[in-house]
Amino acid sequence: MNTRRKSKEIQVGDLRIGGNNPIRIQTMANTDTNDIEASVAQAKRCLQAGTELLRYTTQGTKEAENLGKIKDALRAEGINLPLVADIHFNANVAEVAAQLVEKVRINPGNFVTGKQGDYTDDEWNDELRRIREKLHTLLSLCKDKGTAIRIGVNHGSLSPRIMSRYGNTPLGLATSCMEFIELCEQEGFTNLILSVKASNTRVMIYAVRLLVQMMDAKGKNYPLHLGVTEAGSDDEGRIKSAIGIGTLLHDGIGDTIRVSLSEAPEAEIPVARKLVDYIESQRSHSSFLIPHSSLKTDYSRRKTAPINNIGGDNPVVVVADTQLHTSLKPDYTANEIETLKQSVAIIDTLEDLTPLLATDKPVIFKKTFAINDLETLQIQAGAFFGPLLIDGLIDGIWLSNQSNIISAEQVNDIAFEILQSSRCRISKTEYTSCPSCGRTKFDLPKVVRQVKEATQGFVGLKIAVMGCIVNGPGEMADADFGYIGAGMGKVSLYKGKECVMKNIPEEEAINKLLELINSSKNNK
Repeated sequence: MNTRRKSKEIQVGDLRIGGNNPIRIQTMANTDTNDIEASVAQAKRCLQAGTELLRYTTQGTKEAENLGKIKDALRAEGINLPLVADIHFNANVAEVAAQLVEKVRINPGNFVTGKQGDYTDDEWNDELRRIREKLHTLLSLCKDKGTAIRIGVNHGSLSPRIMSRYGNTPLGLATSCMEFIELCEQEGFTNLILSVKASNTRVMIYAVRLLVQMMDAKGKNYPLHLGVTEAGSDDEGRIKSAIGIGTLLHDGIGDTIRVSLSEAPEAEIPVARKLVDYIESQRSHSSFLIPHSSLKTDYSRRKTAPINNIGGDNPVVVVADTQLHTSLKPDYTANEIETLKQSVAIIDTLEDLTPLLATDKPVIFKKTFAINDLETLQIQAGAFFGPLLIDGLIDGIWLSNQSNIISAEQVNDIAFEILQSSRCRISKTEYTSCPSCGRTKFDLPKVVRQVKEATQGFVGLKIAVMGCIVNGPGEMADADFGYIGAGMGKVSLYKGKECVMKNIPEEEAINKLLELINSSKNNK
Protein backbone atom coordinates (compact mmCIF):
# COMPACT_ATOMS: atom_id res chain seq x y z
CA MET A 1 0.00 0.00 0.00
CA ASN A 2 1.11 3.54 -0.66
CA THR A 3 0.95 4.94 2.87
CA ARG A 4 1.72 8.56 3.74
CA ARG A 5 5.32 9.59 3.98
CA LYS A 6 6.25 10.20 7.60
CA SER A 7 7.12 13.87 7.97
CA LYS A 8 8.19 16.10 10.81
CA GLU A 9 5.38 17.91 12.63
CA ILE A 10 5.46 21.70 12.33
CA GLN A 11 3.28 24.09 14.31
CA VAL A 12 1.80 27.16 12.61
CA GLY A 13 -0.08 29.05 15.27
CA ASP A 14 -2.51 26.54 16.73
CA LEU A 15 -2.37 24.38 13.58
CA ARG A 16 -0.14 21.31 13.43
CA ILE A 17 1.08 20.26 9.97
CA GLY A 18 2.84 17.01 9.10
CA GLY A 19 3.43 14.05 11.35
CA ASN A 20 0.22 12.12 11.98
CA ASN A 21 -2.01 15.15 11.39
CA PRO A 22 -4.60 15.25 8.60
CA ILE A 23 -3.71 16.76 5.23
CA ARG A 24 -4.37 20.45 5.76
CA ILE A 25 -6.23 22.65 3.28
CA GLN A 26 -5.32 26.25 2.62
CA THR A 27 -5.99 29.10 0.20
CA MET A 28 -4.74 32.60 -0.62
CA ALA A 29 -6.73 35.79 -0.19
CA ASN A 30 -7.04 38.16 -3.14
CA THR A 31 -7.89 41.32 -1.21
CA ASP A 32 -5.53 44.25 -0.84
CA THR A 33 -4.20 44.12 2.73
CA ASN A 34 -4.50 47.90 2.82
CA ASP A 35 -8.25 47.31 2.95
CA ILE A 36 -8.48 45.84 6.44
CA GLU A 37 -12.26 45.48 6.46
CA ALA A 38 -12.43 43.62 3.13
CA SER A 39 -9.52 41.39 4.10
CA VAL A 40 -11.12 40.41 7.41
CA ALA A 41 -14.44 39.74 5.67
CA GLN A 42 -12.80 37.46 3.12
CA ALA A 43 -10.90 35.62 5.84
CA LYS A 44 -14.22 34.83 7.50
CA ARG A 45 -15.68 33.54 4.22
CA CYS A 46 -12.63 31.35 3.62
CA LEU A 47 -12.80 30.00 7.16
CA GLN A 48 -16.48 29.18 6.72
CA ALA A 49 -15.64 27.37 3.47
CA GLY A 50 -13.14 25.22 5.36
CA THR A 51 -9.68 26.71 4.99
CA GLU A 52 -7.22 25.91 7.78
CA LEU A 53 -4.56 28.43 6.75
CA LEU A 54 -4.82 31.73 4.83
CA ARG A 55 -2.06 33.49 2.89
CA TYR A 56 -1.90 37.16 1.88
CA THR A 57 0.38 38.86 -0.61
CA THR A 58 2.68 41.27 1.22
CA GLN A 59 4.30 43.66 -1.23
CA GLY A 60 5.87 46.08 1.24
CA THR A 61 6.28 47.07 4.86
CA LYS A 62 2.88 48.79 4.98
CA GLU A 63 1.13 45.65 3.74
CA ALA A 64 3.02 43.54 6.29
CA GLU A 65 1.98 45.86 9.11
CA ASN A 66 -1.62 45.77 7.89
CA LEU A 67 -1.49 42.00 7.93
CA GLY A 68 -0.84 42.30 11.64
CA LYS A 69 -3.94 44.50 11.94
CA ILE A 70 -6.00 41.92 10.04
CA LYS A 71 -4.80 39.27 12.46
CA ASP A 72 -5.68 41.45 15.45
CA ALA A 73 -9.18 42.09 14.07
CA LEU A 74 -9.76 38.37 13.61
CA ARG A 75 -8.42 37.51 17.06
CA ALA A 76 -10.70 40.16 18.59
CA GLU A 77 -13.62 38.12 17.23
CA GLY A 78 -12.19 34.87 18.58
CA ILE A 79 -10.94 33.66 15.17
CA ASN A 80 -7.54 31.94 15.44
CA LEU A 81 -7.05 31.17 11.74
CA PRO A 82 -3.26 31.15 11.10
CA LEU A 83 -2.12 33.78 8.60
CA VAL A 84 0.78 33.60 6.14
CA ALA A 85 2.69 36.50 4.59
CA ASP A 86 3.69 35.89 0.97
CA ILE A 87 7.02 37.63 0.31
CA HIS A 88 8.80 38.28 -2.98
CA PHE A 89 11.98 40.29 -3.59
CA ASN A 90 12.15 42.08 -0.23
CA ALA A 91 13.70 40.21 2.69
CA ASN A 92 13.15 43.25 4.94
CA VAL A 93 9.38 42.85 4.52
CA ALA A 94 9.72 39.22 5.59
CA GLU A 95 11.39 40.40 8.79
CA VAL A 96 8.46 42.70 9.60
CA ALA A 97 5.86 40.04 8.78
CA ALA A 98 7.67 37.38 10.84
CA GLN A 99 6.91 39.37 13.99
CA LEU A 100 3.20 39.68 13.22
CA VAL A 101 1.86 36.45 11.71
CA GLU A 102 2.30 32.72 12.19
CA LYS A 103 4.11 31.89 8.97
CA VAL A 104 6.15 33.58 6.24
CA ARG A 105 6.59 32.26 2.71
CA ILE A 106 9.86 33.19 0.98
CA ASN A 107 10.80 32.50 -2.63
CA PRO A 108 14.42 31.36 -3.09
CA GLY A 109 14.28 32.59 -6.69
CA ASN A 110 14.09 36.25 -5.69
CA PHE A 111 15.24 36.36 -2.07
CA VAL A 112 18.40 38.15 -3.18
CA THR A 113 19.20 39.74 -6.54
CA GLY A 114 21.49 37.59 -8.67
CA LYS A 115 23.43 38.37 -11.81
CA GLN A 116 22.49 37.03 -15.23
CA GLY A 117 24.78 34.61 -17.05
CA ASP A 118 27.24 31.95 -15.99
CA TYR A 119 28.62 31.75 -12.45
CA THR A 120 32.14 30.91 -11.38
CA ASP A 121 32.48 28.84 -8.23
CA ASP A 122 33.53 31.97 -6.35
CA GLU A 123 30.48 33.90 -7.59
CA TRP A 124 28.24 30.95 -6.68
CA ASN A 125 29.60 30.79 -3.15
CA ASP A 126 29.49 34.57 -2.75
CA GLU A 127 25.77 34.61 -3.56
CA LEU A 128 25.14 31.81 -1.07
CA ARG A 129 26.99 33.88 1.53
CA ARG A 130 24.74 36.89 0.79
CA ILE A 131 21.62 34.72 1.07
CA ARG A 132 22.75 33.38 4.43
CA GLU A 133 23.40 36.91 5.69
CA LYS A 134 19.89 37.95 4.60
CA LEU A 135 18.40 34.85 6.22
CA HIS A 136 20.21 35.34 9.53
CA THR A 137 18.03 38.20 10.82
CA LEU A 138 14.80 36.68 9.50
CA LEU A 139 15.50 33.31 11.09
CA SER A 140 16.44 34.91 14.40
CA LEU A 141 13.13 36.74 14.47
CA CYS A 142 11.24 33.58 13.54
CA LYS A 143 12.94 31.67 16.35
CA ASP A 144 12.00 34.35 18.87
CA LYS A 145 8.38 34.56 17.72
CA GLY A 146 7.80 30.88 16.94
CA THR A 147 7.07 31.78 13.31
CA ALA A 148 7.19 29.04 10.67
CA ILE A 149 8.74 29.54 7.24
CA ARG A 150 7.65 28.04 3.94
CA ILE A 151 10.44 27.73 1.42
CA GLY A 152 8.35 28.13 -1.73
CA VAL A 153 10.15 27.47 -5.02
CA ASN A 154 8.32 28.19 -8.28
CA HIS A 155 9.09 26.90 -11.77
CA GLY A 156 8.77 30.35 -13.33
CA SER A 157 10.97 32.21 -10.85
CA LEU A 158 14.11 30.19 -10.28
CA SER A 159 17.13 32.37 -9.54
CA PRO A 160 19.54 33.20 -12.39
CA ARG A 161 22.22 31.31 -10.47
CA ILE A 162 20.20 28.07 -10.32
CA MET A 163 19.10 28.55 -13.93
CA SER A 164 22.72 28.92 -15.06
CA ARG A 165 23.64 25.46 -13.79
CA TYR A 166 20.41 23.43 -13.87
CA GLY A 167 18.08 25.22 -16.24
CA ASN A 168 14.33 25.52 -15.71
CA THR A 169 14.05 21.87 -14.70
CA PRO A 170 12.64 19.69 -11.91
CA LEU A 171 16.22 19.18 -10.74
CA GLY A 172 16.68 22.95 -10.55
CA LEU A 173 13.52 23.30 -8.47
CA ALA A 174 14.47 20.55 -6.04
CA THR A 175 18.08 21.76 -5.77
CA SER A 176 17.00 25.33 -5.03
CA CYS A 177 14.78 24.10 -2.21
CA MET A 178 17.46 21.83 -0.73
CA GLU A 179 19.93 24.69 -0.80
CA PHE A 180 17.65 26.87 1.34
CA ILE A 181 16.91 24.00 3.72
CA GLU A 182 20.61 23.63 4.37
CA LEU A 183 21.12 27.39 4.77
CA CYS A 184 18.33 27.47 7.37
CA GLU A 185 19.76 24.46 9.18
CA GLN A 186 23.18 26.14 9.32
CA GLU A 187 21.44 28.87 11.32
CA GLY A 188 19.82 26.27 13.58
CA PHE A 189 16.33 26.84 12.13
CA THR A 190 14.17 23.82 11.31
CA ASN A 191 10.59 25.13 11.62
CA LEU A 192 10.15 24.67 7.87
CA ILE A 193 7.50 23.67 5.36
CA LEU A 194 8.49 23.16 1.73
CA SER A 195 6.89 23.57 -1.67
CA VAL A 196 8.07 23.26 -5.26
CA LYS A 197 5.39 24.25 -7.75
CA ALA A 198 4.82 24.52 -11.48
CA SER A 199 1.85 24.95 -13.79
CA ASN A 200 3.14 21.97 -15.79
CA THR A 201 1.95 18.89 -13.87
CA ARG A 202 4.89 16.74 -14.93
CA VAL A 203 7.45 19.32 -13.82
CA MET A 204 5.63 19.79 -10.52
CA ILE A 205 5.35 16.07 -9.76
CA TYR A 206 8.90 15.16 -10.79
CA ALA A 207 10.35 18.11 -8.85
CA VAL A 208 8.55 17.10 -5.64
CA ARG A 209 9.61 13.47 -6.04
CA LEU A 210 13.22 14.57 -6.58
CA LEU A 211 13.05 16.75 -3.49
CA VAL A 212 11.76 13.85 -1.41
CA GLN A 213 14.56 11.61 -2.72
CA MET A 214 17.15 14.27 -1.89
CA MET A 215 15.73 14.73 1.61
CA ASP A 216 15.58 10.98 2.21
CA ALA A 217 19.23 10.66 1.19
CA LYS A 218 20.17 13.22 3.86
CA GLY A 219 17.79 12.05 6.57
CA LYS A 220 15.43 15.05 6.33
CA ASN A 221 11.66 14.80 6.55
CA TYR A 222 10.15 18.28 6.43
CA PRO A 223 6.42 18.51 5.63
CA LEU A 224 5.43 19.36 2.07
CA HIS A 225 2.85 21.79 0.73
CA LEU A 226 1.48 20.77 -2.69
CA GLY A 227 -0.04 22.80 -5.48
CA VAL A 228 -0.17 23.20 -9.25
CA THR A 229 0.50 26.91 -9.57
CA GLU A 230 -1.56 28.92 -12.07
CA ALA A 231 -3.76 25.87 -12.72
CA GLY A 232 -6.44 28.05 -14.33
CA SER A 233 -10.19 27.91 -13.85
CA ASP A 234 -13.22 25.82 -14.71
CA ASP A 235 -12.60 22.24 -15.83
CA GLU A 236 -8.89 22.54 -16.63
CA GLY A 237 -8.09 24.13 -13.26
CA ARG A 238 -9.81 21.33 -11.38
CA ILE A 239 -8.46 18.49 -13.50
CA LYS A 240 -4.91 19.83 -13.63
CA SER A 241 -4.91 20.21 -9.84
CA ALA A 242 -6.37 16.73 -9.37
CA ILE A 243 -3.63 15.22 -11.54
CA GLY A 244 -0.71 17.13 -10.01
CA ILE A 245 -1.72 17.10 -6.36
CA GLY A 246 -3.59 13.80 -6.55
CA THR A 247 -0.65 11.90 -8.04
CA LEU A 248 1.63 13.00 -5.21
CA LEU A 249 -0.96 12.33 -2.53
CA HIS A 250 -1.32 8.91 -4.12
CA ASP A 251 2.45 8.49 -3.71
CA GLY A 252 1.96 9.22 -0.01
CA ILE A 253 3.58 12.64 -0.38
CA GLY A 254 2.00 15.83 0.93
CA ASP A 255 0.91 17.33 4.24
CA THR A 256 -1.00 20.43 3.14
CA ILE A 257 -2.44 21.49 -0.23
CA ARG A 258 -3.78 24.47 -2.09
CA VAL A 259 -5.81 24.24 -5.29
CA SER A 260 -4.94 27.43 -7.24
CA LEU A 261 -7.92 28.53 -9.32
CA SER A 262 -8.54 31.78 -11.18
CA GLU A 263 -11.67 32.15 -9.10
CA ALA A 264 -12.57 33.45 -5.64
CA PRO A 265 -10.43 31.90 -2.88
CA GLU A 266 -13.57 30.45 -1.34
CA ALA A 267 -14.09 28.36 -4.51
CA GLU A 268 -10.73 26.64 -4.11
CA ILE A 269 -11.46 25.09 -0.75
CA PRO A 270 -14.30 22.66 -1.63
CA VAL A 271 -12.23 21.40 -4.58
CA ALA A 272 -9.28 20.71 -2.32
CA ARG A 273 -11.52 19.00 0.23
CA LYS A 274 -13.06 16.72 -2.41
CA LEU A 275 -9.59 15.77 -3.66
CA VAL A 276 -8.22 14.95 -0.20
CA ASP A 277 -11.35 13.03 0.76
CA TYR A 278 -11.19 10.95 -2.42
CA ILE A 279 -7.53 10.05 -1.93
CA GLU A 280 -8.09 9.16 1.72
CA SER A 281 -11.12 7.02 0.84
CA GLN A 282 -8.99 5.03 -1.61
CA ARG A 283 -5.85 4.71 0.49
CA SER A 284 -6.90 1.52 2.29
CA HIS A 285 -8.40 -0.06 -0.83
CA SER A 286 -6.43 -2.57 -2.87
CA SER A 287 -7.23 -0.70 -6.08
CA PHE A 288 -5.07 2.17 -4.79
CA LEU A 289 -1.92 0.22 -5.60
CA ILE A 290 0.10 1.56 -8.54
CA PRO A 291 2.59 -1.07 -9.69
CA HIS A 292 5.88 0.82 -9.82
CA SER A 293 9.00 -0.05 -7.88
CA SER A 294 10.25 3.53 -7.63
CA LEU A 295 8.83 6.96 -8.35
CA LYS A 296 9.77 8.39 -11.74
CA THR A 297 11.42 11.78 -11.90
CA ASP A 298 11.24 12.21 -15.67
CA TYR A 299 8.79 11.08 -18.32
CA SER A 300 9.11 7.82 -20.20
CA ARG A 301 6.40 5.72 -21.74
CA ARG A 302 6.18 1.98 -21.29
CA LYS A 303 7.47 0.37 -24.52
CA THR A 304 4.75 -1.36 -26.52
CA ALA A 305 4.21 -2.69 -30.02
CA PRO A 306 1.71 -0.37 -31.76
CA ILE A 307 -1.66 -1.79 -32.73
CA ASN A 308 -3.35 0.54 -35.21
CA ASN A 309 -2.89 3.94 -33.50
CA ILE A 310 -2.66 2.46 -29.98
CA GLY A 311 0.65 2.12 -28.18
CA GLY A 312 4.14 2.62 -29.54
CA ASP A 313 4.84 6.30 -30.09
CA ASN A 314 1.19 7.18 -30.67
CA PRO A 315 -0.58 9.64 -28.36
CA VAL A 316 -2.70 8.11 -25.61
CA VAL A 317 -6.13 7.30 -27.07
CA VAL A 318 -9.62 7.99 -25.74
CA VAL A 319 -12.37 5.37 -25.73
CA ALA A 320 -16.03 6.32 -25.19
CA ASP A 321 -19.04 4.17 -24.46
CA THR A 322 -20.85 5.36 -27.59
CA GLN A 323 -20.29 7.37 -30.76
CA LEU A 324 -20.20 11.11 -30.08
CA HIS A 325 -20.46 14.05 -32.44
CA THR A 326 -18.23 16.55 -30.67
CA SER A 327 -15.28 18.74 -31.60
CA LEU A 328 -13.04 16.31 -29.69
CA LYS A 329 -14.07 12.92 -30.99
CA PRO A 330 -13.04 9.77 -29.14
CA ASP A 331 -10.70 7.46 -31.01
CA TYR A 332 -12.79 4.37 -30.35
CA THR A 333 -16.21 3.39 -29.10
CA ALA A 334 -16.87 0.36 -26.91
CA ASN A 335 -17.89 -1.72 -29.94
CA GLU A 336 -14.87 -0.64 -31.99
CA ILE A 337 -12.34 -1.39 -29.28
CA GLU A 338 -13.94 -4.80 -28.71
CA THR A 339 -12.61 -5.93 -32.11
CA LEU A 340 -9.03 -5.29 -30.93
CA LYS A 341 -9.21 -7.06 -27.59
CA GLN A 342 -6.99 -9.92 -28.76
CA SER A 343 -4.15 -7.48 -29.44
CA VAL A 344 -4.84 -4.74 -26.91
CA ALA A 345 -5.30 -5.36 -23.18
CA ILE A 346 -8.47 -3.73 -21.88
CA ILE A 347 -8.43 -3.75 -18.09
CA ASP A 348 -10.51 -2.25 -15.30
CA THR A 349 -8.49 -3.00 -12.17
CA LEU A 350 -4.99 -1.97 -11.17
CA GLU A 351 -4.19 -5.54 -10.16
CA ASP A 352 -4.57 -6.51 -13.82
CA LEU A 353 -1.90 -4.00 -14.83
CA THR A 354 1.03 -5.52 -12.96
CA PRO A 355 1.51 -8.66 -15.11
CA LEU A 356 1.18 -6.58 -18.29
CA LEU A 357 4.12 -4.31 -17.46
CA ALA A 358 6.59 -6.97 -18.55
CA THR A 359 4.90 -7.37 -21.96
CA ASP A 360 4.83 -5.14 -25.05
CA LYS A 361 1.06 -5.26 -25.30
CA PRO A 362 -0.74 -1.87 -25.35
CA VAL A 363 -3.05 -1.26 -22.39
CA ILE A 364 -6.31 0.63 -22.23
CA PHE A 365 -7.64 1.27 -18.74
CA LYS A 366 -11.39 1.49 -18.22
CA LYS A 367 -12.58 3.25 -15.09
CA THR A 368 -16.30 3.44 -14.34
CA PHE A 369 -17.74 5.95 -11.91
CA ALA A 370 -21.30 6.59 -10.75
CA ILE A 371 -21.21 10.31 -10.01
CA ASN A 372 -23.88 12.95 -10.57
CA ASP A 373 -21.78 16.04 -9.81
CA LEU A 374 -19.54 17.26 -12.66
CA GLU A 375 -16.85 18.78 -10.42
CA THR A 376 -16.59 15.60 -8.35
CA LEU A 377 -16.19 13.51 -11.50
CA GLN A 378 -13.48 15.84 -12.81
CA ILE A 379 -11.54 15.59 -9.54
CA GLN A 380 -11.85 11.84 -9.04
CA ALA A 381 -11.15 10.94 -12.66
CA GLY A 382 -8.13 13.26 -12.77
CA ALA A 383 -6.75 11.88 -9.52
CA PHE A 384 -7.30 8.28 -10.64
CA PHE A 385 -5.79 8.46 -14.13
CA GLY A 386 -3.07 10.97 -13.18
CA PRO A 387 -0.51 8.52 -11.72
CA LEU A 388 -1.02 6.06 -14.60
CA LEU A 389 -0.39 8.74 -17.21
CA ILE A 390 2.38 10.65 -15.43
CA ASP A 391 4.30 7.39 -15.03
CA GLY A 392 3.66 6.38 -18.67
CA LEU A 393 1.98 3.09 -17.79
CA ILE A 394 -1.03 3.02 -20.14
CA ASP A 395 -1.83 3.71 -23.79
CA GLY A 396 -5.49 4.63 -23.60
CA ILE A 397 -8.15 5.77 -21.15
CA TRP A 398 -11.77 4.73 -21.14
CA LEU A 399 -13.75 6.94 -18.78
CA SER A 400 -17.28 5.78 -18.14
CA ASN A 401 -19.83 7.31 -15.81
CA GLN A 402 -23.19 5.86 -14.84
CA SER A 403 -25.29 9.00 -14.53
CA ASN A 404 -28.30 10.54 -16.21
CA ILE A 405 -27.18 14.02 -15.16
CA ILE A 406 -23.67 14.21 -16.64
CA SER A 407 -23.77 13.77 -20.42
CA ALA A 408 -21.55 11.48 -22.47
CA GLU A 409 -20.13 14.58 -24.15
CA GLN A 410 -19.09 16.03 -20.79
CA VAL A 411 -17.44 12.74 -19.83
CA ASN A 412 -15.57 12.78 -23.14
CA ASP A 413 -14.39 16.35 -22.50
CA ILE A 414 -13.03 15.28 -19.12
CA ALA A 415 -11.08 12.43 -20.73
CA PHE A 416 -9.42 14.75 -23.23
CA GLU A 417 -8.69 17.34 -20.53
CA ILE A 418 -7.02 14.65 -18.42
CA LEU A 419 -4.70 13.81 -21.31
CA GLN A 420 -3.95 17.49 -21.95
CA SER A 421 -3.32 18.30 -18.30
CA SER A 422 -0.96 15.34 -17.96
CA ARG A 423 0.84 16.47 -21.16
CA CYS A 424 0.07 13.17 -22.88
CA ARG A 425 -1.96 14.63 -25.75
CA ILE A 426 -2.55 18.25 -26.74
CA SER A 427 -5.92 18.67 -28.43
CA LYS A 428 -6.92 22.28 -27.66
CA THR A 429 -5.58 25.63 -26.51
CA GLU A 430 -3.86 25.42 -23.14
CA TYR A 431 -4.34 28.17 -20.59
CA THR A 432 -2.25 29.14 -17.60
CA SER A 433 -3.79 31.71 -15.30
CA CYS A 434 -2.90 32.83 -11.81
CA PRO A 435 -5.42 32.61 -8.97
CA SER A 436 -5.17 36.38 -8.37
CA CYS A 437 -4.02 38.06 -5.17
CA GLY A 438 -3.73 41.53 -3.71
CA ARG A 439 -1.40 42.53 -6.56
CA THR A 440 -3.94 41.80 -9.31
CA LYS A 441 -4.97 44.91 -11.24
CA PHE A 442 -8.10 43.66 -13.03
CA ASP A 443 -11.05 41.31 -12.64
CA LEU A 444 -9.06 38.16 -13.29
CA PRO A 445 -11.88 35.56 -13.53
CA LYS A 446 -13.72 37.81 -16.00
CA VAL A 447 -10.62 38.42 -18.10
CA VAL A 448 -9.71 34.73 -18.16
CA ARG A 449 -13.17 33.92 -19.54
CA GLN A 450 -12.85 36.64 -22.18
CA VAL A 451 -9.40 35.48 -23.29
CA LYS A 452 -10.63 31.87 -23.50
CA GLU A 453 -13.62 32.83 -25.61
CA ALA A 454 -11.44 34.81 -28.01
CA THR A 455 -8.59 32.30 -28.38
CA GLN A 456 -10.05 28.82 -27.92
CA GLY A 457 -9.57 27.98 -31.62
CA PHE A 458 -5.76 28.08 -31.44
CA VAL A 459 -5.16 24.38 -30.83
CA GLY A 460 -1.81 23.62 -29.26
CA LEU A 461 -0.99 27.18 -28.22
CA LYS A 462 -0.21 27.94 -24.58
CA ILE A 463 -1.65 31.25 -23.41
CA ALA A 464 -1.02 32.74 -19.97
CA VAL A 465 -3.26 35.28 -18.21
CA MET A 466 -1.45 36.73 -15.22
CA GLY A 467 -2.68 39.33 -12.78
CA CYS A 468 0.43 41.44 -12.20
CA ILE A 469 3.80 42.42 -13.56
CA VAL A 470 5.62 41.38 -10.37
CA ASN A 471 5.62 37.63 -10.97
CA GLY A 472 3.59 37.27 -14.16
CA PRO A 473 6.42 37.25 -16.73
CA GLY A 474 8.36 34.65 -14.78
CA GLU A 475 5.48 32.51 -13.62
CA MET A 476 3.99 32.16 -17.11
CA ALA A 477 6.90 29.74 -17.60
CA ASP A 478 6.61 28.06 -21.01
CA ALA A 479 3.56 29.87 -22.43
CA ASP A 480 3.65 30.98 -26.07
CA PHE A 481 1.81 34.23 -25.34
CA GLY A 482 1.12 36.16 -22.17
CA TYR A 483 -1.53 38.67 -21.11
CA ILE A 484 -0.11 40.39 -18.04
CA GLY A 485 -1.61 43.06 -15.79
CA ALA A 486 0.68 46.10 -15.90
CA GLY A 487 -1.30 48.51 -13.71
CA MET A 488 -4.83 49.76 -13.22
CA GLY A 489 -6.57 49.36 -16.59
CA LYS A 490 -3.32 48.52 -18.37
CA VAL A 491 -2.07 45.27 -19.89
CA SER A 492 1.26 44.19 -21.36
CA LEU A 493 1.48 41.41 -23.94
CA TYR A 494 4.29 38.90 -24.19
CA LYS A 495 5.53 36.57 -26.89
CA GLY A 496 7.36 33.90 -24.99
CA LYS A 497 9.17 35.82 -22.26
CA GLU A 498 9.62 38.95 -24.36
CA CYS A 499 7.35 41.92 -23.73
CA VAL A 500 6.21 43.11 -27.16
CA MET A 501 3.41 45.55 -26.24
CA LYS A 502 3.43 47.60 -23.04
CA ASN A 503 0.65 49.32 -21.10
CA ILE A 504 -2.18 48.71 -23.56
CA PRO A 505 -5.61 49.95 -22.40
CA GLU A 506 -7.48 46.93 -21.05
CA GLU A 507 -10.39 47.40 -23.45
CA GLU A 508 -8.00 46.97 -26.41
CA ALA A 509 -5.86 44.17 -25.01
CA ILE A 510 -7.72 41.10 -26.29
CA ASN A 511 -7.87 42.39 -29.86
CA LYS A 512 -4.15 43.21 -29.66
CA LEU A 513 -3.48 39.70 -28.35
CA LEU A 514 -5.34 38.20 -31.31
CA GLU A 515 -3.38 40.42 -33.69
CA LEU A 516 -0.12 39.26 -32.08
CA ILE A 517 -1.05 35.58 -32.32
CA ASN A 518 -2.21 35.84 -35.94
CA SER A 519 0.84 37.86 -36.93
CA SER A 520 3.13 35.25 -35.38
CA LYS A 521 1.31 32.43 -37.16
CA ASN A 522 1.52 34.23 -40.51
CA ASN A 523 5.25 34.90 -40.11
CA LYS A 524 6.13 31.25 -39.58
